[in-house]
Amino acid sequence: MKVMKFGGTSVGTPNRMKEVTRLVTKSGQPVFVVLSAMSGTTNSLVEISNYLYKKNPEGANDVINQLERKYMQHVDELYTTDEYKTKTREFLISEMNYLRSFTKELFTSFEEKSIVAQGEMMSTNMVVNYMREQGINAVLLNALDFMRTDKNSEPDPAYIKEKLCALMEKNKDQQVYITQGFICRNAYGEVDNLQRGGSDYTASLIGAALSAEEIQIWTDIDGMHNNDPRVVDHTEPVHHLHFEEAAELAYFGAKILHPTCVQPAKYAGIPVRLLNTMAPDAEGTMISNHTEYGKIKAVAAKDNIIAIKIKSSRMLLATGFLRKVFEIFESYQTPIDMVCTSEVGVSMSIDNSAHLGDIVDELKKYGTVTVDTGMCIICVVGDLDWSNIGFETLVLDALKNIPVRMVSYGGSNYNISFLIREEDKRRALQSLSNTLFNKKSDA
Repeated sequence: MKVMKFGGTSVGTPNRMKEVTRLVTKSGQPVFVVLSAMSGTTNSLVEISNYLYKKNPEGANDVINQLERKYMQHVDELYTTDEYKTKTREFLISEMNYLRSFTKELFTSFEEKSIVAQGEMMSTNMVVNYMREQGINAVLLNALDFMRTDKNSEPDPAYIKEKLCALMEKNKDQQVYITQGFICRNAYGEVDNLQRGGSDYTASLIGAALSAEEIQIWTDIDGMHNNDPRVVDHTEPVHHLHFEEAAELAYFGAKILHPTCVQPAKYAGIPVRLLNTMAPDAEGTMISNHTEYGKIKAVAAKDNIIAIKIKSSRMLLATGFLRKVFEIFESYQTPIDMVCTSEVGVSMSIDNSAHLGDIVDELKKYGTVTVDTGMCIICVVGDLDWSNIGFETLVLDALKNIPVRMVSYGGSNYNISFLIREEDKRRALQSLSNTLFNKKSDA
């Protein structure tokens, strides 16, 4: 069985929902479908929550009324029979009344999570009703009945597998199984969400629980590109990536995938394919545990980086110096992206400036501190094992005319990273594409 996840844009209109139905039933084989909320819905639900936090029920009700009008229009466009129009309208009215019920009560983060979860509840009900109207054997499995996190807010795979398999056993011989992405219950039974990666994470967890043949992530982009198409000319989708390569690209700027959401698939050895609902025949990108040796695959960039250098000839060689430095960042819950050391100094990069002033004050206890803002990390991903002679030279040659603040190489077999100024980003990315992929000069 394949698991197919469709994002908000993919189910963003009645026509898109019809196209999803066509894609899901095309093979004639049983499939498990994970759906996000219709595009724009989650933003409206967050806006409703913001009004309720501010004790403004009138503002919340205005947004609910707008949402209701939008969805009722979708009903007329999606269904052809009075039976399913009536059934879906009644469901949506109950959903809107549920949202209105929060305008009369004390509002906390617990209620907010219940409100935000309704986007996926509405999209899945609408799609399963449409499939049934078309004569398709489809069943809706409520994610809140099997998707759960533990006391550390991490998914509970044993619980998920047990409950999901039991539900599948009760609903045998269905052509399409549908569930909500993103939402879950926490260890205390409260409505919650998976946060990182959202619906992609749901699909990966379900794929692992069912030992799926393949997990497909359908978006509005035809896979991961070998560079940023918003910045660089002549980019192309990457046909295949190792899970580690995909995680590196995702972490360093490829927004199509969250770096942690495919971990369950990686550990279970299940391939993940990135596909485009707008161009369903495109090959997309396959992600698996297979490595294609001797290839540089792609380039990504991460903006809004801050470089911090601490220089101390007195302290660097002292036992525990680096530990003390890193503990400062840990105490302010600020992750470090890159690290470079020398005999008299250490440079680090971060992407969170929330506690920058406090971190710098603490670091000044141990040495002279300088800060560079407006920086950008350029990440080159592929088979970059140190034994591949000349690969790092090729990458460096592409950046020969770009000032480089830091270089990180050797921490991973799949990545070499450079810290440059944001103003040099476009030039650097284009030069890397010309050198690594397009084989053109930097004219």
